[in-house]
Amino acid sequence: MPDTRRHRGPDPRDGEAFGPPSLAALRAAVSDLSWLLGRGYAPVSALKLVGDRWSLTERQRMAVRRSACSDEARARRLACQVATAAVDGRELWIDGFNVVTTLEAWLGGGVVLHCRDGTYRDLAGVHGTYRRVVETLPALETLAAVLGELRVRHARWFFDRPVSNSGRIRALVQQTAAERSLDWSAELVDNPDPILKRSVELVATADSAILDAGPPWFNLARHAIERTSVGARVIDLSD
Repeated sequence: MPDTRRHRGPDPRDGEAFGPPSLAALRAAVSDLSWLLGRGYAPVSALKLVGDRWSLTERQRMAVRRSACSDEARARRLACQVATAAVDGRELWIDGFNVVTTLEAWLGGGVVLHCRDGTYRDLAGVHGTYRRVVETLPALETLAAVLGELRVRHARWFFDRPVSNSGRIRALVQQTAAERSLDWSAELVDNPDPILKRSVELVATADSAILDAGPPWFNLARHAIERTSVGARVIDLSD
């Protein structure tokens, strides 16, 4: 069945899955999983153990997995994070799908997770195909305003070439830059991860594998969401 969604919004089950009565169990599950990860347990088996213990749904388990990390991983990631003031005048390499889909979810009223490492992550993700939604252009406009306020010298966007429709989102990024006379570039690459892992420039992503590689990084999605007065459905599973 073709994907006909027009919004990166909430799942119909999210009201129950992430409502106030569920938060205590979700936070306990994040704590348990983080403890197990810190002691070398395999993520898949540890998540099953924790999810079964707290009777979590599949979507709740996804949220717990994205929110959890070991104490060591959290400390390592935070040590490489760059403060807002330090972004001024620097080049920023942006993990395109990672940042854009989080902003789209936020604008669409979807669940955004405040994770244990301080990042904001969504539950939408991109799985082989990217579909433009109503929130796509507003997300890019928000990022344009934020990057302007931060006085980023140059924003270099990376998108996964194998993802269907990646060329369209690159074109929208280029269009936004042209309309606002922004110093942006947008590239399609086979896999942005190894490029961003090795970067000596600032990286904007919440991808845990990239953050664990230790590049200097800026918490762009969280900064963009927190700077606005638009109500965001942020589920705090940070501790």
